Amino acid sequence: MQYFVDVILPIPLEKLFTYAVSTSQADQLSPGMRVAVPFGKSKIYTALIAKIHTTAPDIYEAKEIHQLLDVEPVVNNFQLQLWQWIADYYMCTVGEVFRSALPGAFLLESETLILRNDKIEVDENDLKDDEFLIYEALQHQSILKVQEVSAIIERKNVLPVLNRLLNKNIILLKEEIHEQYRPKLVRYVQMGKAFSTEAQLEALLKSLSRAPKQSQVVLSWFQLKTVSTKPIKLSELEKLSGVSTAVIKSLIDKGILEEFHLQTDRVNYDGDGPPDHLKTLNQAQQNALEIIEDYFAQHKVTLLHGVTSSGKTEVYVKLLEACLDSGRQALYLLPEIALTTQLISRLQAYFGDKISVYHSKYSVQERVEVWNNVLHKKSKAKLIIGARSAMFLPFSELGLIIVDEEHEGSFKQFDPAPRYHARDAAIVLGNIHHANVLLGSATPSIESFYNVQIAKYGYAQIENRFGNVLMPEMQLVDIKEQSRKRRMNGHFSERLRDEISDALKLGEQIILFQNRRGYAPILECNTCGHAPQCPNCDVSLTYHQGKKQLRCHYCGHHMALPESCPACGSATLDTKGFGTEQVEKELETLFPEAKVGRMDLDTTRGKHGYEKIINAFEQQETDILVGTQMLTKGLDFRNVGLVGIMNADSLLNFPDYRAHERCFQLLTQVAGRAGRTQKRGKVIIQTYNPYHQILQQVTNHDYDGMYKEQLYEREQFHYPPTNRIIKITFKHKEFNRLNEASEWFAQALRNLLGNLVLGPEYPPVARIRNQYLKNVIVKIGQDQSVTKTKKGIKRIEKSFNAISQYRSVRVIYNVDHV
Repeated sequence: MQYFVDVILPIPLEKLFTYAVSTSQADQLSPGMRVAVPFGKSKIYTALIAKIHTTAPDIYEAKEIHQLLDVEPVVNNFQLQLWQWIADYYMCTVGEVFRSALPGAFLLESETLILRNDKIEVDENDLKDDEFLIYEALQHQSILKVQEVSAIIERKNVLPVLNRLLNKNIILLKEEIHEQYRPKLVRYVQMGKAFSTEAQLEALLKSLSRAPKQSQVVLSWFQLKTVSTKPIKLSELEKLSGVSTAVIKSLIDKGILEEFHLQTDRVNYDGDGPPDHLKTLNQAQQNALEIIEDYFAQHKVTLLHGVTSSGKTEVYVKLLEACLDSGRQALYLLPEIALTTQLISRLQAYFGDKISVYHSKYSVQERVEVWNNVLHKKSKAKLIIGARSAMFLPFSELGLIIVDEEHEGSFKQFDPAPRYHARDAAIVLGNIHHANVLLGSATPSIESFYNVQIAKYGYAQIENRFGNVLMPEMQLVDIKEQSRKRRMNGHFSERLRDEISDALKLGEQIILFQNRRGYAPILECNTCGHAPQCPNCDVSLTYHQGKKQLRCHYCGHHMALPESCPACGSATLDTKGFGTEQVEKELETLFPEAKVGRMDLDTTRGKHGYEKIINAFEQQETDILVGTQMLTKGLDFRNVGLVGIMNADSLLNFPDYRAHERCFQLLTQVAGRAGRTQKRGKVIIQTYNPYHQILQQVTNHDYDGMYKEQLYEREQFHYPPTNRIIKITFKHKEFNRLNEASEWFAQALRNLLGNLVLGPEYPPVARIRNQYLKNVIVKIGQDQSVTKTKKGIKRIEKSFNAISQYRSVRVIYNVDHV
């Protein structure tokens, strides 16, 4: 009987593909295992088995698989269910979810190798110069990679040359795949078997009397052996004996020492001492915990609404402890990598080595190790802390999911597909595993709070800060008035300068928030008004003073700072607006004694970038920390007395229906970093419009007022949470073709759905990386079926792709656009 497997390929194609396998292979295979399969003319991909069956495909003849890559599944059935839901709900393909979910090292793609054909005689005179260079290289080296050929002929596009050589039968091409993950092996040493008795050892030391360094190594080995029963690392022996590796190698060559390797994880818990006892909860925390447990008993998703610094983490810790004690796994999702670095040390103090961390700043090799530890239910991976990608790990006994700071937009994946929201997907993951799900925030999203109001979610609240510390005192400063009276110094009002000065005298730390990185968003010529633009995107270049360059924050294009205006040659170049870099420079002038730090995308690029800045601030090595919205996400600093918001208006005046909600959340969160211990903190908000409704609600801590107002507006204009929205983006490098295509699609949508189709319209930045963009927004009412609407849109897309001139226009779906 002929067996077949349906596989998921990591490419954006709707259907699964069928391959033939032998009977012996079918016995070894099971869903969730990886196989290498040929696809297209010559490419080999890593595919994932979804199903094993005996039905041959009708339309094409099934190819055979290239090779088996696993002896056991790396993906379980729970994950496949989640992937299918994400693909259906977010209108993408399972292949795209597969590519996003697995660590890169699991996705092996073949590499084309170029070999010489030894069976033919080559007349070198018939070869062109570039062909001869490749032919000559293959005389010295039997195999070349494509990038090596590119380096030899000094050209990026090597395909035409290779095709010519193929046609002349001079070369052969071969596809080869190779495993990317390599286990970390640590070198250990032990005493040779010939020196097991005391007499043999004594004779050895006598024989080494003329080699003092080698003798020192042997003595050091015994010294380490008496201290610990563990195997001795070669690096430890080298350090203690103070000799070079060459001396130890000579002992290994003589057989006095024997070398062996042990596999070890790249990331290990390095806590010292036994785990701490859990803190005792106060009455408000205890009440919240009991309410949450009651809702969990009813299998309800629950929202914990606790003001900033109310001690939500302690409540989470109690729930995590109960989950781990029951022998199940727990997942703690955070919106920002910066938060994980601070939280890890807090949770390690309680849970010791049961913790693993998973996010994009970890290397591919480290992520594979965490994946395998979760898959094999290792004790060191009972509790996973991570950003949104941690949700894709192969849990099999998941008991609790905590989504902290659930309101954060960072939980939404924007590019590439799947464009999922980790909070919503985590709730589905909880359903699949029958696990409890807790959402936590000081400023819940309007969607989550709406679900509480309609009794879909449970609700627990902590209204006071831990230790009954007062909420920070918030003051609005009118910078329009300050500018008129000439009391501004750079971008600092008189009030903010005085407060910073007072806080520094008291030895308190200060956080300043400006939601723009770089020195200034625009560099403008005062003579002709020209501002340098990105050649690939419709945005002005941001000035970065530290690197003396202008940089595009969309595509990464950069250029050196011009000496004079490129348009008119005038030297009167001036900056408009300001970013974190400029705030940092002004602080150094105003407060030369203070140590200033900066936390934005430019300063946190490395793996430990976040950790260094946060640790320096926690240990009070930095007096003032300037940052973007990274600062707002739940960080806990004990000595911050003052928070300054440099310009609140940039958050309010944004073309987005969520702008006011986001502004309230950001300002409340950043204000919550102040006064988290005994003394009441202060927050100074600089604005040109101090009477704005949202700013008044922020200063009065009036979440309910903001919620009611925003909900009323959204009901009027058919926006979430009462309606669903799907944003459809069209992308193409030709302006006219994009316009025609998007108009055709929008008209088809109107014929299907009526008036609740907006657009097509250009976004604020209408060209990115030389691709023009146009958006259409589809609103889905409560009385409409979301599934039927999506199917209707997909049918329109099929007709759209059948029109030859529109086929090259990319259509991107963003469901529940955030």
